Amino acid sequence: MKIINLTKEIEPLYFVCLEEWNEELNKVKNIKEKWYKEMKQKGLRVKIALTDKNVTGGMIEYMPIEYSCVEGSYFYIVNCIWVHGYEGKGEGNMQGKGIGKALLKAAEEDVKTLGLKGLVVWGISEEMWMNAPWFQKQGYKKVDQTGWFVLLWKAFTDDAVPPKWRKGNFKQEHLPGKVKVTSFLSGQCCSENTVYYNAKKAAGEFGEKVVFEEIDMSKAENRRKYGYDWRLYIDGENLFTGIPPSYEKIKLKIEEKLRYKNLKNT
Repeated sequence: MKIINLTKEIEPLYFVCLEEWNEELNKVKNIKEKWYKEMKQKGLRVKIALTDKNVTGGMIEYMPIEYSCVEGSYFYIVNCIWVHGYEGKGEGNMQGKGIGKALLKAAEEDVKTLGLKGLVVWGISEEMWMNAPWFQKQGYKKVDQTGWFVLLWKAFTDDAVPPKWRKGNFKQEHLPGKVKVTSFLSGQCCSENTVYYNAKKAAGEFGEKVVFEEIDMSKAENRRKYGYDWRLYIDGENLFTGIPPSYEKIKLKIEEKLRYKNLKNT
């Protein structure tokens, strides 16, 4: 196995999280590509793990912390570390072979060469992708948590100041006689991009009864105001609090809210 920087040839695969077979991700790859081209100019770095057979098995993406939803100075933050884990799809399950550890180590060494004070990661408290306990096993220490999102770091210098989540607030506007759908979007995460795409599509199915709103989390003022992204509100209820909601789930929730308003107004 070897770790390389993202190449032009591998970029199309990177834009769909190494899942070229995934129809959902292919629908939103243009969103990821646009984000990548903008962030590459601001210091974004991506490394790819190649097996001995030259197969792409994993990736890690990290960038200067000031472009994230985390407060901190002189750090890079890992947006995503992913090792292909699907049996019978693409290249099959490559997890449990040390690829993730190798990618994280490569990123740490890279950030050290930049003269920064540490590497920050975020993890999920549940047993799934970006698992926080896994990062703790790699020497990262928990410093903050909001909901199921855990913030961890590894300091490279003694004077490094621990990072923390931005503690913004959001309250969705109430629209009499209509249902409002608000999707947070930065463009960074393929799962988030899919939720945005499906929410916009579902909202459009109901015409003027439903109002769709996008909050652009690539803007610094929105990160300061609202905190983290990964949120989808439908009439005040956040539907994106765990596994990304499907198009079907989003549409059903909109229908539920419309029925409630119809009953309430009679």
